[in-house]
Amino acid sequence: MATAIPKITLSSSRDIPFNRLVLSQSNVRRVKSGLSIEELARDIERRGLLQSLNVRPVLDDTGVESGTYEVPAGGRRFRALELLVKQKKLAKTAAVPCVVREAGSTILAEDDSLAENVQRVALHPLDQFRAFRDMLEKGMSEEEIAAAFFVAPAVVKQRLRLMTVSDKLLDIYEQDGMKLEQLMAFSISDDHARQEQVWDIVSQSHNREPYVIRRMLTEKTVRASDRRVRFVGLDTYLAAGGPIMRDLFEADDGGWLQDPAILDRLVMEKLHAAAENIRAEGWKWVETALSFPWGHTRQFAEIDGTEVPLTDEETARLEALRAEQETIEAEYAQADEYPDEVDARLGEIEQAILVLEERPLAFDPADMARAGAFVSLDSDGTLQVERGFVLPEDVPSEPEETDDAGSADEYDRPAYDGQDERLAGYGGDEGGVGDSIAPDVEPEEEDGIKPLPDRLFTELTAWRTLALRDAFASNPHIALTELLHTLVRDVYWQTPGADCLEAYVREIPLPVHSPDMPGSLPAHALRQRNEGWKHDLSDDEDALWRWIDGLDDASRMALLAHCLSFGVNALYERMPAYGAVSQRSVTERLKRADRLASALSLDLVEAGWQPTVENYLGRVTKARILQAVREARGDEAAGRIAHLKKPDMAREAERLLEGSGWLPEVLRTIGRPDDTPAEMREAGEGVEAIAAE
Repeated sequence: MATAIPKITLSSSRDIPFNRLVLSQSNVRRVKSGLSIEELARDIERRGLLQSLNVRPVLDDTGVESGTYEVPAGGRRFRALELLVKQKKLAKTAAVPCVVREAGSTILAEDDSLAENVQRVALHPLDQFRAFRDMLEKGMSEEEIAAAFFVAPAVVKQRLRLMTVSDKLLDIYEQDGMKLEQLMAFSISDDHARQEQVWDIVSQSHNREPYVIRRMLTEKTVRASDRRVRFVGLDTYLAAGGPIMRDLFEADDGGWLQDPAILDRLVMEKLHAAAENIRAEGWKWVETALSFPWGHTRQFAEIDGTEVPLTDEETARLEALRAEQETIEAEYAQADEYPDEVDARLGEIEQAILVLEERPLAFDPADMARAGAFVSLDSDGTLQVERGFVLPEDVPSEPEETDDAGSADEYDRPAYDGQDERLAGYGGDEGGVGDSIAPDVEPEEEDGIKPLPDRLFTELTAWRTLALRDAFASNPHIALTELLHTLVRDVYWQTPGADCLEAYVREIPLPVHSPDMPGSLPAHALRQRNEGWKHDLSDDEDALWRWIDGLDDASRMALLAHCLSFGVNALYERMPAYGAVSQRSVTERLKRADRLASALSLDLVEAGWQPTVENYLGRVTKARILQAVREARGDEAAGRIAHLKKPDMAREAERLLEGSGWLPEVLRTIGRPDDTPAEMREAGEGVEAIAAE
């Protein structure tokens, strides 16, 4: 015979006069949070009590019910009702709906109170948006909705703005496929097709930050010189029906493509096709994106490849090219400059030699079966393929080595496995940023020029930090000076650690930066330098020590400078008012970075930075754009574009500033070590003032 399942019995509910209720000392809520008692009282006054109180009888000394009931769960509602009684808006004897727990229950009052406060789920923002939308459609104004729920009208406007987002993306968000900040970024556009396409692109990338989504959605036109256009070809875009805008009176470098959606579709199709070809080589996985975050390979192990040797035909061609190069250089050794046609030929020869000398790598098929590759666009519009990376979970575990001599080794030696990972940090591209950073477009202001937006400021200083690292690594003398300076400060101003040598380099990540930084000259130089050293390093810690000990002084200094460069930090960050790191500390860091930049004569123009719509001009006010053009080209040039709308002004300013050598103040190298750019002073002092309030 089947055993009957015991049935539960729910507590009874009844209306109890308010003057027979008392607040229980067993209520676990002690800290005030959320809606105030006054706001809750006003809400009950408007719509009545929506949820019953949980009560239990109070027993007298003989164990008999006294007729009074204590409230262990629902204390805030009780206080709100109490306030309404004091305000004469509710009678003392008003009936209050209650769920009554029987006397002598084995369930503690604290148990009920904790369960009511813990066993609840906050309303999903999407449900809140739908409720606001329904109320709006039924006649309530945004202000009335805000007043009813005691939120600012701006909150209601923000939630209702989600009405502009594609239903497909709303469903993805509902299934936790994206964050609220990402969903809100999509609301900047009303074009559902474009929204969905942008999500298709960013969802395949490591970089899904909201600012990237906004930037892609607000992108109206694309220059024909853009790397995406160079990748797919302008003819392919035109054949797909993409419109193009041309300037008949000025040089326009091929014009502007007016349909980014078509362009991105063509780019992703070509990238995916290339990825399939790469996958066919035998890799376990291939990840595709327009670009990957800077340092995206940091968490991966790498498999070793061997350079494919030159064929006899390639060797003969390389020798012929070098011979031709030497002949031309010898012939024009006394000339001041090469004729144009000779100079062009030398360029062709150098490029051909470079192609032959940069040999592809061959990998073991067994290693390829557990490794993968990243496929993206390089800064020059060519396909960039990074092969041979292994996910942490695919790294084969190594058996623990046992010491045959038993206790012969007196010390437990620390592992140095992080060495290769740290030195591999310059292996890739980068994108985005933390959500705590402020919006990346400077709002227009009526009077004066205010400090740059935090995100733009951080991106510019990230660029500067990368260039500073390259210059630092190229100057061992300055590198050693900076190291000694740091060590002296640690020894004489702080308490040193207890390790054998507590000097170390902590690689500083650059999670927020502009899209052009990974393909910049400093990034390329750092990657090349890193790969060169990495090729010579031993995997054995003792052998590594002996190798370093045997280097000549020049090589030791160069390696020292290279390793120290990973710790260079000239990055601006907005710190919380009461965080572990103060804004004053960031300001001091920037002052020291200025001193280092001055010592290195850092020049961001030589490093390859130039103002574009994407990395600066499209993200600052018209006043700043005009200021830049005025400083670089004079008042007349600034006056010619003053009447334009901001997008047109930014594009025209990019053309005017090209080759001018103009830099924002934050990227300029100052002359005196103790002098800080105004932008940095204003940013640092502003946050310190906020923290002091």
